[in-house]
Amino acid sequence: MITQDKTSTRNWQPIIKEFEAAVGKNGVVQRREELITYECDGLTSYRQKPAVVVLPRTTEQVAEVVKICDRFSVPWVARGAGTGLSGGALPVEDCVLIVTALMKKIISIDLENQRVVVQPGVINNWVTQAVSGAGFYYAPDPSSQIVCSIGGNVAENSGGVHCLKYGVTTNHVLGLKLVLPDGSIVDVGGEIPELPGYDLTGLFVGSEGTLGIATEITLRILKTAESICVLLADFTSIEDAGAAVSDIISAGIIPGGMEIMDNVSINAVEDVVATGCYPRDAAAILLVEIDGLEVEVAANKKHIAELCLKNGARNITTANDLETRLKLWKGRKAAFAAAGHLSPDYYVQDGVIPRTQMRFVLQEIEALSQKYGYTIANVFHAGDGNLHPLILYDNSVHGALEKVEELGGEILKLCVKVGGSLSGEHGIGADKKCYMPDMFTESDLEAMQWVRQVFNPKGLANPGKIFPTPRTCGEAARAQAEKKFDKVDLF
Repeated sequence: MITQDKTSTRNWQPIIKEFEAAVGKNGVVQRREELITYECDGLTSYRQKPAVVVLPRTTEQVAEVVKICDRFSVPWVARGAGTGLSGGALPVEDCVLIVTALMKKIISIDLENQRVVVQPGVINNWVTQAVSGAGFYYAPDPSSQIVCSIGGNVAENSGGVHCLKYGVTTNHVLGLKLVLPDGSIVDVGGEIPELPGYDLTGLFVGSEGTLGIATEITLRILKTAESICVLLADFTSIEDAGAAVSDIISAGIIPGGMEIMDNVSINAVEDVVATGCYPRDAAAILLVEIDGLEVEVAANKKHIAELCLKNGARNITTANDLETRLKLWKGRKAAFAAAGHLSPDYYVQDGVIPRTQMRFVLQEIEALSQKYGYTIANVFHAGDGNLHPLILYDNSVHGALEKVEELGGEILKLCVKVGGSLSGEHGIGADKKCYMPDMFTESDLEAMQWVRQVFNPKGLANPGKIFPTPRTCGEAARAQAEKKFDKVDLF
């Protein structure tokens, strides 16, 4: 029996019965203590328990659940593995949370045509594991790839350390089976990369659950390169590491991945992961992975090493064998988790800047760190300018979260000011929506809202996300009390 929130005026009992008929009693979570599991995503600073959680297993069950929500005018939020970092899967008050974690089948593998069809609950790394024996892999690889789901990757258009050369999620999704907010089932895209007509697949990828739920996803897989090499260079200045990145790209070399970690992050991962690969006294390390034909990789390895040394690199380590390559990447993949060793809490942002502005922006971030009095660990996809500043703080200190939110906002505004973006892969969600006017005009936002209204006219699908409201970002993310989709919610 569901324990209703004191502020709820909705009679949930008939709705619960319909959900149970659609997915079975075991597919409906309603006990207050069990709902706590779902009260936030990876952005743990903001929490809101859903009224009900439903766990479908098939497209048809998702469609039936959404139809019930539509019939009773119940807002709903889709959630995958809950690893998102922008509050995109944060429940809203008095809502249904539709969780796709049980939809974890790899439906088909077509190696000849280099495609895989999966349900949204399939974990990112499972795709590569399923095809690696035949010499293939799935390119987008978020640092959380061992736990994050493909459905969530599609919703947020996730990237990863190896997306510089091959692109983010949208570049690897061929087609989608969707349940729209009225419960109808449609197919967009297909089994080949280019189709005539509107690019509805591209429209849906990155829409953060505001246009519907993907229940089957056709992914493009790639053939593993003939040769792969990872270089690790350490520097006495993070600005010098950034200059090396610019020189590598200017030389016409496009690595598979190129990452920078600062001294704070280096010591954090060595404390936790103990790779023994990252020199603790370095101001920064630069990880570069190159792939391709053996002769091409050999030439690029030599050229990259020369450019790093030219920009002040002290030492350069290279690895061609799989075991050592994975060891060099291990610390970078664990950077976010390792930040928890340094501080009780951290707040991560996801801005993007032009590579040419890297030196200036890093200096400004350091100045903001000094101004606000919070340590910032810098980890970022250096090749495409996607910054991940981790602001370390203690949430138990009164007022700390509000100051950290303000600091994070200053970093995002800085990114936009120098010609960048509010997000590279984490999405806007509830966390960054009030900064959208810093990047887009009122007409831009209105055009986006027209698109949302076409697919989601009642505003029931993930309400209160992406687009700004009159509240502050933090207040909006914490409260999430938008109950109607009206003009106040739009802008």
